[in-house]
Amino acid sequence: MSKVTPFLMFNDQLEAAMAFYTATFPHSEIRNAARIGGDGPVMSAEFVVGGQSFMGYNGGSYFSFSEGVSLYVDCDDQAEVDEYWDKLVNAGATPTACGWIKDPFGLTWQIVPRRFMELIRDKDPKKVKAVMDAMMTMVKLDVAALEKAYDDA
Repeated sequence: MSKVTPFLMFNDQLEAAMAFYTATFPHSEIRNAARIGGDGPVMSAEFVVGGQSFMGYNGGSYFSFSEGVSLYVDCDDQAEVDEYWDKLVNAGATPTACGWIKDPFGLTWQIVPRRFMELIRDKDPKKVKAVMDAMMTMVKLDVAALEKAYDDA
């Protein structure tokens, strides 16, 4: 485990969340899970999603996630954006805006194509603004539309 590890407090969905996350993202695994009793529900666990270690706990309804913290998914291209977006939507996630989507467990993800980050690092502020303005109109990020905004600026 790394020195600093995100700790996620779920209501009572830790086991289902881990199963979904590890099935959705490569380089993922459940490292250990502590159950109540021999076959009771998982109360705490250590798991890896996309190479990032997490700790999780079923803390009850007192805890909830907010968009103040989100998980950023660096996607190679539009195909990878579409793949993760579709998997999240098919699992019951709610798209919000600007590449953000809230999964059925309440955790918010940012599904971002690497090309977007390249475009907004441009030294021309007019091009950056055009890309940002285009992104602000999107739900799922669209690389072709972002590149068009950049080219047209």
